[in-house]
Parts: sequence; structure tokens; C-alpha cells
Amino acid sequence: MNKIFIIEDDLNILYGMRDIFASNDYEVEISDSNEELDDLLGKIKKLKPDVIILDIVLPKLDGSEIVKKIKEDDSTNNAEIFIFTDLSDEDGRTRSVGLGANYYFMKNEFDIYSFSNKVMRVMSRGEKNFSEDNQDDTDGLVMD
Repeated sequence: MNKIFIIEDDLNILYGMRDIFASNDYEVEISDSNEELDDLLGKIKKLKPDVIILDIVLPKLDGSEIVKKIKEDDSTNNAEIFIFTDLSDEDGRTRSVGLGANYYFMKNEFDIYSFSNKVMRVMSRGEKNFSEDNQDDTDGLVMD
């Protein structure tokens, strides 16, 4: 079973994605990002997710720091990281990918259903390192 960890402060998006993935037989853990960074990282280590979906802009935690810590830890660095955010500046995208994020999506370009379907398609094909720039059958994802 594929495991997904979702970190999102918008509860509608958080619970919506959780329900979509769970109904498609994924094991899902969630965080609304209100815990301390070490507690969050402990939950991620415990689950050992295949995919982490992360809103990079969070009220209490720094999403870039989360990516950095995940990629620095041997027990979590194999997880694919999907950034799903409102942050639209090119610097945010470049910084996220530079830290180790594998995918970067703008919330205003997708609803949670199409986003979740894209994640599941990428996972099922074992593709790596896509961004939004290429227009292939992933409908908006591009290999870097």
C-alpha cells in the first residue's frame, strides 16, 4: 500500500485530499501544521511515506525548513515531495526544488480532485522530478 503524508493548514483541502487518497486505498496521515517541527518530523519518520504533500506557506512552520529536514534525514529522504501552494513567485519554486522537492503545483491552477489524480498517476508510473511546465499526458507536469 502506498503511504502519503499531507501537511496543509487549510482544513478543507487537508481533509478533502485525505478522503480522496484513503478512498483509493492509500494509507494517509495528515497534519494541519500546528505542532512543533520535531513532532511533525517524528510522525513522518514513523509512517515512512512514499509521498509527502506539503503546503510550503504555513502559519506556524516554515515549509522550506520541513523539506530541508526531510531530505537531510536518511530515514525520510526517499519520500517524493509534492509542493502544493499559493506561493507563485519563481524564487519560491526554485528554492523548493533546490532543497529537494520533486514536484511544485499552484493551488489556483488545480482543484484537489485533479491534483490528487495527478499525484496518483505519477505514483503509479513511478515518475520522478516533474514540474508544471510540460504539457504531456500528466496534464501540466513536466520532467526537469
